[in-house]
Amino acid sequence: MDQENVFQKFFTLGNSYWLTRFVILRLLGFVYAVAFLVAARQLVPLIGEHGLTPANHFLASIETQLGSQTAGMLRVPTLFWFGISDSLLAIFSWVGFALSLVVLGGYANAILLAVLWVMYMSIVHIGQIWYGYGWEIQLLETGFLSIFLCPLFDGRPFPKSRPPILVIWLFRWLGFRIMIGAGLIKLRGDPCWRDLTCLYYHYETQPIPSPISRYLHFSPDWLLKFETAWNHFVELIVPWFSFGPRTARHIAGVLLITFQIFLIISGNLSFLNYLTIIPFFACFDDTFLRHFLPGAIVRRAERAAQESQPSRINNAIAVILSILVGWLSVPTVFNLASGRQLMNYSYDPLDLVNTYGAFGTVGRERDEIIFEGTDDAIITGDTKWKEYEFKAKPGDPNRRPPFVAPYQPRIDWQIWFAAMASPGEYPWTLHFVWKLLHNDRGTLSLLANNPFPDGPPHYIRARLYRYQFAPLGEKEWWKREPISEWLPALSMDDPRFRRLLEEMDWLD
Repeated sequence: MDQENVFQKFFTLGNSYWLTRFVILRLLGFVYAVAFLVAARQLVPLIGEHGLTPANHFLASIETQLGSQTAGMLRVPTLFWFGISDSLLAIFSWVGFALSLVVLGGYANAILLAVLWVMYMSIVHIGQIWYGYGWEIQLLETGFLSIFLCPLFDGRPFPKSRPPILVIWLFRWLGFRIMIGAGLIKLRGDPCWRDLTCLYYHYETQPIPSPISRYLHFSPDWLLKFETAWNHFVELIVPWFSFGPRTARHIAGVLLITFQIFLIISGNLSFLNYLTIIPFFACFDDTFLRHFLPGAIVRRAERAAQESQPSRINNAIAVILSILVGWLSVPTVFNLASGRQLMNYSYDPLDLVNTYGAFGTVGRERDEIIFEGTDDAIITGDTKWKEYEFKAKPGDPNRRPPFVAPYQPRIDWQIWFAAMASPGEYPWTLHFVWKLLHNDRGTLSLLANNPFPDGPPHYIRARLYRYQFAPLGEKEWWKREPISEWLPALSMDDPRFRRLLEEMDWLD
């Protein structure tokens, strides 16, 4: 066999990633599409000109703090420095959604993926608390690496340019850091991870439970402990094998992906688990994936491998990228080794290489803020209060928890955090109440109902309830009991309330 045939056989069989690239980019297109759809439906009421935390105020504050717009651009890179409005936010998001569908449909090149990366980074960097989740910077890092999987211009599903093996290894490095970070933050955090009891509480107290969460919560204790031990095994042991020989890598990839699928079923963690699956596909080469994909796709990948030619430019770019990621990984490695490990943190303004982690602390009890309104002009002991329902978080004890992921109702998540704190730590909740007192259409679009369709309420209050899953077999999904007042009854005429809103420049 001559040298050329040996070379082709090597790339066609054991060291070929044409199908791997195909799958990674399709799944990335799906995640991008979900992320931009969430933005298109929620950005304006959350951070628009009259949103709960307006982004134009946020950018103005950064410019004031840093002394110039140029300094602000360097610290918080976003295209919205050049202009921002409600219509622009909406158009921007829908364009991102449309471009994501192109990638999902099978067409992607470096230019298109770079555009999507810059667009989503622009949203994340003005998203404030609504975009303060680890999966936002994880999507940016994943999207950045994906740019270098593709040729510059050729957007076909199987271009003649080979997938750079170094970039495949960088995806493995990303998946490794995600899992090891998540595992270490647990062992260093809540003691219940060490005594294997965290899942006694997690399914009930996680941000947005699914219908399956209730059944998992009432699993036998031995099974919940086994699940916790398995969690440690998958997060702390399995990722090392993603750098091993082919069979070890394939087994590791299967375990890592099936673990994420279980997490998808067990709760509503936004698009986090779908996104986390992406780098794990780098554990598989074409010899594995060819058994699971349609024959037509496999044959196209084989033809592309046979017709491809090595590219020195692509290889050089991959080397430069690897050096960059290696350099930026230094603080993340020190962070993993540190006893003061940071969770979901970025060391560079572009979020190129980050630290990750999840559920370092698990709540033992579930408290929920219930917002109520009344159209009574005077509050008495006989006042009838009507509850506002959010789209996904627990409210009405009879309402079944939804399957909502990978979509994320962002206000529901922030209400979950707020229930563990005071209104002073979450001042946007006062603006939220002000909006409800005006029946603001944008704010109401974030909720599941409007108890006052004929006119705004006179008063809004917020009460704290403790929720527990109702035992299996009961018609109710939740049991709840009132704990305390979270916000007193507020009206538009309350002078102290208006003064607080004026100080925050929210009196619109």
